[in-house]
Amino acid sequence: MQHKSPLLQSLQSNLRLQHLSRRTEEAYVYWVERFVRFCGVRHPSELGPAEVRRFLSHLVEERKLSASTQQQALSALLFLYRHVVGKPLEDLGRLYCSGLRLMECLALRVKDLDLERGELTVRRGKGGKDRVTVIPQAVRRALREHLDRVKALHVRDLAAGAGWVELPGGLDAKYPRAASEWAWQWVFPARWRYRDRVSGRIRRHHLHQSAVQRAMTAAVRASGIEKRASCHTLRHSFATHLLEAGYDIRTVQELLGHRDVSTTMIYTHVLNRGCRGVRSPADGLRL
Repeated sequence: MQHKSPLLQSLQSNLRLQHLSRRTEEAYVYWVERFVRFCGVRHPSELGPAEVRRFLSHLVEERKLSASTQQQALSALLFLYRHVVGKPLEDLGRLYCSGLRLMECLALRVKDLDLERGELTVRRGKGGKDRVTVIPQAVRRALREHLDRVKALHVRDLAAGAGWVELPGGLDAKYPRAASEWAWQWVFPARWRYRDRVSGRIRRHHLHQSAVQRAMTAAVRASGIEKRASCHTLRHSFATHLLEAGYDIRTVQELLGHRDVSTTMIYTHVLNRGCRGVRSPADGLRL
């Protein structure tokens, strides 16, 4: 019987503590082993989000694995870092997880998230329309913990006489206290507060897009990926991988918020299955 490393033994113990199925346990052990080998047999404590992104990109771009398989690998690594290594992977790209544009992500408010249903609502997206998209199971726990930290920050702001945010339209006048309520706070608040010149209130804006763009550039550089990649690349990957997994193009159109399905159809051209994304039934035969 092959002896398992202390890392894999700890992984299995934690998986059983969570009462996960034997099939899930075997899959998670398999993906952790592959990840460690991919990174030159280095211990995961020496690695981080950049190496995880590089590994996941390798699975899709070089190994040509499906989006669902990549998602299973991601779930395994999220579990590994949270329960075994003790360093949760925080930012692996929520733009990819939900197909958001950068500003749609940054403008999310607490009330727009429904973690129980695994949904988020994009308010006044491109074209001024609202839409609903998914929050993957793999990031819900990390997102809950993030919100706990944001709420603690908001409580400290309130205690300091701050805690206000800008509200859309005329809601500030209609609901004078709403701007300091938890539900209206930004999911990704900026580090610094500022005093509004008109109201005199001490506010906190959402994270600036340039901060995320810089982080994305640094992550791409650290991963060793030679192709050009931006925040919008994550949204493109979300769409492409959904189509690869066999989701209906109208469903993908709704999740992305495209007004015209012809815009969504562009993604079928990168699937290497023909312009219509159709796989011939003959390809399923054993000849």
